[in-house]
Amino acid sequence: MNSIKIISVVGARPNFIKIAPFMRAINQYNENNLENRVIHILVHTGQHYDDRMSKAFFESLDIPEPDINLGIGSGSHAEQVGNTMIAYEKILLQEKPDWVVVVGDVNATLACSVTAKKLNINVCHIEAGLRSGDLTMPEEINRLVTDRISDLLLTPDRLSSENLRKEGVPEKKIKFVGNIMIDTLVNNLEKASKLAIREIIQNNLIDNSVQEILPSGKETDKGFALLTIHRPSNVDKRETLEPILDFLIDEVATEIPVIWPVHPRTQKMLHDFDLWQKIRNCPNIILLYPVGYHEMLRLNKEAKIMLTDSGGLQEECCVLGTPCVTLRWNTERPVTLKEHGGASVLVGNNVENIRKAFHNELKTGRIPQKPELWDGQTAMRCVDAIINYT
Repeated sequence: MNSIKIISVVGARPNFIKIAPFMRAINQYNENNLENRVIHILVHTGQHYDDRMSKAFFESLDIPEPDINLGIGSGSHAEQVGNTMIAYEKILLQEKPDWVVVVGDVNATLACSVTAKKLNINVCHIEAGLRSGDLTMPEEINRLVTDRISDLLLTPDRLSSENLRKEGVPEKKIKFVGNIMIDTLVNNLEKASKLAIREIIQNNLIDNSVQEILPSGKETDKGFALLTIHRPSNVDKRETLEPILDFLIDEVATEIPVIWPVHPRTQKMLHDFDLWQKIRNCPNIILLYPVGYHEMLRLNKEAKIMLTDSGGLQEECCVLGTPCVTLRWNTERPVTLKEHGGASVLVGNNVENIRKAFHNELKTGRIPQKPELWDGQTAMRCVDAIINYT
């Protein structure tokens, strides 16, 4: 084999967690193959341009600074996709890579895969085959289009591989490699476990006047609930968001402290709906700025229960065993659901569903599960699949 050039793309925070082990695997491959090396270029589209949402992740996960930053920033879906395609095409024409590697399902994934294929460049999609069946989710459109045009589809679980087969994808394009995000979890769990919960809270507090909720030293047996919520379906309408807040304030926070790293989108909507002061006034809810990867992993590892609409956190809860109430009507990651041996329960944004699941799951306790090939070795399988592609 001659040396090959790969351009991999990250656009938003979940991508960074997936690209870190891929880059390490390339370095490991190159150490053992001095003649036929992989030339790797990392492109950051800049979809997450806030330092707390982007720069901190590069630093904490030891990802080198991107070779190229397109600086796309925010905007509508069409603006992000269009601006990314315009900028990314110039990079491809200049660098002429053998492969473009995209991960996940953000706008950068769609934009860069389409741009590459129009230039007849091979595309590899890591985390292929995930399906929610919900075409109102922009991510589902990104997944469908990217998988349809990619040359190599690297799937995280057998359910995803089967999704592709049902869509008529040729078997030679499908390779079951496992979940690359779990590589990052495995590599960072020890480091995260050394962090102190109190320091995470104190270093990231939005409201420095918060009263002492968790005692110094060892956390109480009661523990805490961990909350993340950011999807438009949950936060963009007051009639949806406010009942969830009322449930958190009136029921969850009266039973157990709630730690809530607040996504910028959610914070904006809370202010727009004049709900920010209402949540700040609840003494048992701790509001944090978005936290780093290790901090979130530490909080997840310690939490008694997770309430989230994040797909990635569903997967982490599965491996860590954290009972997970998923604030979505569907998921592209069914392997994380309890009916498939995982730790997650789908409840949508219906408060009665959330209430029932919260009380049930709080009693469940931790039941860690590792689906097949979620073993921390996925990234090297991805590199091998690309190198040995014929």
